Amino acid sequence: MKIIKSTAIIAAVEKLCADANFELPRDVVDALNESVKKESGTAKVILEEILKNSEIAKEEKIPLCQDTGTANFFIDLGKDIVIDGGSIYDAVNKGVSAGYKNGYLRKSVVADPLERKNTDDNTPANIYIDIVEGDKIEITFMPKGGGSENASALKMLQPSDGWNGVKKFILDIVKDKGKNACPPLVVGVGIGGDFACVGQMAKRALLREIGSENKDPYYGEKEKELLEEINKLNIGAMGLGGNTTALAVFINAKPCHIASLPAAVNIQCHSCRRKTVII
Repeated sequence: MKIIKSTAIIAAVEKLCADANFELPRDVVDALNESVKKESGTAKVILEEILKNSEIAKEEKIPLCQDTGTANFFIDLGKDIVIDGGSIYDAVNKGVSAGYKNGYLRKSVVADPLERKNTDDNTPANIYIDIVEGDKIEITFMPKGGGSENASALKMLQPSDGWNGVKKFILDIVKDKGKNACPPLVVGVGIGGDFACVGQMAKRALLREIGSENKDPYYGEKEKELLEEINKLNIGAMGLGGNTTALAVFINAKPCHIASLPAAVNIQCHSCRRKTVII
């Protein structure tokens, strides 16, 4: 068994919170640069401004967006690990608290959804843990802004609706809400499972690198189909028109009950922030 001190997790998470909010992933920057080549007029100017913003944020160590989001963690926890000094949940939340306070990141979490009193340190984080083989901890952090999260949706479709029903649901959500989510978007889709897990599947889909291929060729073709249809909507960068409404569409699918067809859309804004560390 390998012993990892909780203090090491706290320090790693604190750094993740700052780094992910200050620097846009390379694949997102590359996709935005490719999109500039396809645009003209206002759309081109907006995309160039988005890229300039990312350069300034990286150089000056300031947030890419004033909305530094809820803290989402996807953790692969090796089964041959013992954490010394407390639970991994406590360690992650302590890291978030330190990261958001010391990094001067906006705290956006309220302790109760109706009373609306801010927790003042952006905790608690949303923590999703998978137990895997090995003696390492892989922690992926995704800060998720409120605007893009509010543009997301879940629907329990009828099995008879099939792919056409799922596709219509996704396109309707993007048409209705996409312009409010600071496009160009990354669209995460979950299909199958049940009510409790399909939303998480859609959110987890946002962790894929832009340009990566779906492991299932069938869904790879569906991703291309949806991306093409979404980019015909003329929503464009920041909702002001153009050829680039979305940079990517990613689908996660899972077995489901014979009477069900759950589908979820989790939309991400152009500030598609995510970062991984291995301890």
